[in-house]
Amino acid sequence: MLPKPELPPAVWNSSAAPLFLQQMSAVAEADIRKLIHDPVELLTRMVQPVLWLTIFGQVFARTRAIPTGGVPYLDFMAPGILAQSVLFGAIFFGISLIWERDLGIVHKFLVSPAPRTALVLGRAVSSSVRAIFQAVMVYVVALLLGIHLRFSGDALLGVVLSVSLGASVFSTFSLIAACLVKSRERFMGIGQVLTMPLFFASNAIYPLEIMPAWLRWLSRVNPLSYQVDALRGLMIEGGHSGFGLGFDFLVQGMILTILVAIAAKLYPNIVT
Repeated sequence: MLPKPELPPAVWNSSAAPLFLQQMSAVAEADIRKLIHDPVELLTRMVQPVLWLTIFGQVFARTRAIPTGGVPYLDFMAPGILAQSVLFGAIFFGISLIWERDLGIVHKFLVSPAPRTALVLGRAVSSSVRAIFQAVMVYVVALLLGIHLRFSGDALLGVVLSVSLGASVFSTFSLIAACLVKSRERFMGIGQVLTMPLFFASNAIYPLEIMPAWLRWLSRVNPLSYQVDALRGLMIEGGHSGFGLGFDFLVQGMILTILVAIAAKLYPNIVT
């Protein structure tokens, strides 16, 4: 039998937190350490949001062809680009699971007493931490471009919650894909196929009202649309949530619950 993963005693033996939270935080901590040792990954992920805001956004702002309800187009677009950044970062998160399987790390986690749900949620938490760092950098770029952002405490807290939920949803979906395909090459192909359809079939860069009926229907079943909608209501001055903030968070929470249950069921398949 493989040995139990060597994790910091403070994480496993602390009596200050429930055992489930200790186990979940141990998994999250292992992933966050990678981010601390290799912060360049976050900087490289900022290239695409910067290009979208500075080139695509600037050009389409001049055309004034997209109705935004009186909000400047760059302001309207900024929450969508933040959601895109979260999506693109989280959708490939599952490849780390395949790498860890090849290194034998996943085997160690699976023989530990930690429930599979804790293993899945721990990875979701680490993905959320990455997404929050991405959000900070998008805010910096948005400020440099003169985008009118809200900085009230409740707005910032809501943005953090929405970004964390979005990252958790798409990283958990990514884990499910990794458990099914089990190959790095196949996983990368699936990730590349999914990212752009999810982005363009959402309300990230244009409102639902101008979409054809079939695309509007796809957008309403696309979880990214609810993240963008929440961010648009929280992040920018004059922005509002079309679905309602409560409904946005409810939908994202329900999707996350379903995906976590599926991922926990499939998690052992990664080593078979």
